[in-house]
Amino acid sequence: MPTRFESRRRALQMLYLWDMRRQTVEDAVGSYYDSLYSEEEEVKPDADPFMEELVAGAVSKIPELDEVITKYASNWRLDRMPMVDRNLLRLAVYEILYQGTPTAVAIDQALELARRFSGDESVGFVNGVLDAVAKGRGAGSTGG
Repeated sequence: MPTRFESRRRALQMLYLWDMRRQTVEDAVGSYYDSLYSEEEEVKPDADPFMEELVAGAVSKIPELDEVITKYASNWRLDRMPMVDRNLLRLAVYEILYQGTPTAVAIDQALELARRFSGDESVGFVNGVLDAVAKGRGAGSTGG
């Protein structure tokens, strides 16, 4: 069973893939597991329910998530954001609004993913947007 951070990393990769191809979530998840099987494992990997829940949930809420991100990403249009940053924000905002993940945890995990998959400027950008989302909701809020 992967760690929750590993599941979030996988979910970010899946959202990126979904955003590029706009295929169904089921097809994207299947392709992802197939790629793990061919690249990392000799046997097909076990399912990652938390990753699948994050991806399916985030994709189902894209209009709402994008509205929130647009509201708090001052002077940034979604289509102009780097694809990694856009999907990282979607994932974190989904966790904050719909998963009940404590805001501080969602932000911390998003910043770690930004450090790994995006540039230094992106870390500050992601932090600023998520901090604004948290303040807009009330910093102690969890779930939605």
